[in-house]
Amino acid sequence: MTPNPLLGVLFHWLGGLASASFYVPYRAVRGWSWEVFWLIGGVFSWIIAPWLFAGLQTHQLLAVLAATPMRTLALCYFFGVLWGFGGLTFGLTMRYLGISLGTAVALGLTAAFGTLIPPLVSGQLFGSLIHSAGGRVVLLGVVVALAGIAVVGKAGHRKEQEQARQHLTDQDHALPKATDFRRGIAVAVFSGIMSSCFAYGLDAGGPIRHLTLAHGTGTLWQGLPVLVVVLLGGFTTNAIWCVYLIIKNASGRTFAAGMDAGGANISLRRNFLLCALGGTAWYLQFFFYTMGESQMGRYAFSSWTLHMSSIIIFATVWGLALKEWKGASRRSFTLMSAGLLTLIGATVVIGLGNYLVVRG
Repeated sequence: MTPNPLLGVLFHWLGGLASASFYVPYRAVRGWSWEVFWLIGGVFSWIIAPWLFAGLQTHQLLAVLAATPMRTLALCYFFGVLWGFGGLTFGLTMRYLGISLGTAVALGLTAAFGTLIPPLVSGQLFGSLIHSAGGRVVLLGVVVALAGIAVVGKAGHRKEQEQARQHLTDQDHALPKATDFRRGIAVAVFSGIMSSCFAYGLDAGGPIRHLTLAHGTGTLWQGLPVLVVVLLGGFTTNAIWCVYLIIKNASGRTFAAGMDAGGANISLRRNFLLCALGGTAWYLQFFFYTMGESQMGRYAFSSWTLHMSSIIIFATVWGLALKEWKGASRRSFTLMSAGLLTLIGATVVIGLGNYLVVRG
């Protein structure tokens, strides 16, 4: 099957849409603390959905995993565990830097490390990549995407400052404290590097992809068995932390009793359905990611930049729809629009570069 990078870009956009949308159902959960609904949704994200979709779309899943070298399984799982730390510290980044700036810094670092380290380690970055016209176009697209992430982050930071000034008489309180900013940057660097480990886990899963293809799995679905292993690692980290919080905060009582902390009844069925919806939507980002990656050809590592860019594009659109930009100045809107257009252009440039490589 000949790769189709332009189709791959479309799949990555769908993955970005799923990632940007997954938290919306969680917002409607009532009476459960974060650790309860995150763990329940995570069971769908990291256990049920990966096994279900891989079982349906690939051939002989258990046989493929059984035949996979233990080193490959261990690496995929290990990188999944590290990625879990990135996700857990992402919330601290938001706390210290604000939503927009924190997201831009963390995802920008994740995009940079997750995209450039695999080809650097494999020798592609200073090998075939910079010595082919298509490869240079791909690299240009990655640089443009990182610039777009920075612009969107700057716009979001300005927006948050403007909104804070509208609600506080003391403008000094509208800005992050210097100590919080330094702490936030340090946490963002850690979160960004750890989050990029997901890309390393997918890259380490090459032998699993070869095995599942050999067992008759279609090219489009070759990445699904890899997700089973990587996401198991992510589940381990998140489950341990959530269980710790549930015990510490005694928040499991709200689930068991069907009542919130105030004694009001909770619709357990409704909450379960919302968590299932949110958790499955979260998984779909990587379901579409692996489909997109399968279409990118020789430089499939560029998929990580496409994924991060798509998330920011659709997350910003959701922010507009939910009126999170209310009160922002025209200049901030203009800056945000310029960033979004830059990111959209970057995804097109990366797709074009991979298309040139495939056609060449």
